[in-house]
Amino acid sequence: MATHLITGAGAGIGAALARALSDRGDDLVLLARSDERAAELRAAFPGARTLVADLAEPEGLAGALEGEGLPERLDSLVHVAGVVELGAVAATPVPVWRLTLDVNLLAPAELTRLCLPALRAARGHVVLVNSGSGLRANPEWSAYAASKHGLRALADALRAEEAGAGVRVTSVYPGRTATAMQAKVHEQEGNEYDPSAWIRPESVATAVLTALDLPRDAEMTDVTVRPGPHG
Repeated sequence: MATHLITGAGAGIGAALARALSDRGDDLVLLARSDERAAELRAAFPGARTLVADLAEPEGLAGALEGEGLPERLDSLVHVAGVVELGAVAATPVPVWRLTLDVNLLAPAELTRLCLPALRAARGHVVLVNSGSGLRANPEWSAYAASKHGLRALADALRAEEAGAGVRVTSVYPGRTATAMQAKVHEQEGNEYDPSAWIRPESVATAVLTALDLPRDAEMTDVTVRPGPHG
C-alpha cells in the first residue's frame, strides 16, 4: 500500500487527489496549517494521518514536524498548496512578495528536504503542482509567477540530484482551474467567474495520478494541462 504526503488537501486539486488516492486504498498523510484544519481533514478523509505545520513559515517546518514524526517511507510527496495575490510590480509591497515566495517556493523546498530520506527509502516521487505562470509571466502576476518559475527550477535541480536515488520528480502546469483560488483571481481581475469554463480539479488530479502510476521504466518530467475545447 502506497503512502502519500499531500499539501493543500482541504479543497480544489489537493482534495480531488486525496479523494482519488483514498478511494483506491492508499495511505494519506495530510499537512494542515492548524489543529482545527487537521480535524477537518481527518473528518473528510477517514483514516488519514495529519501533520500540523504552517507553510507561511518555512523556517519553522523542521521544528513543527519533528514532534509529529514524518513517515519512514513515502511513495510520493505532492505539493499542491499555494497562494496568489495579483498586482503590478509598482504596487506589490514586500510582505506580499515574502508570503508568496514563502508558501509557493520556500516551503516546498524545505518540506522536500525534510522528506527526502523517506522518499529515497521508497524510491518515491515528488510532484509539484505548478501553474501556467511557471512557464510565462503576465502583467499583474509578477510575485506569483516568480514563485512558480522558482518552483520549476527547484523541480529540475531536484530531478537531476536525486535520479541516482531512484526518486522521480514531476512538474504539473495546470491552466486555469475551477478552484477557490480561481474565484479570487477573477474577483481581483474584476471578471465574472464561471467555474464551468475552466478545468475541473479532478482532471488535474488525474494528470497527477497518471504521473504517479507510470511504470518505473519511465518518468513524466513536465505535464501541461489546459482547458479543453468547448462546443
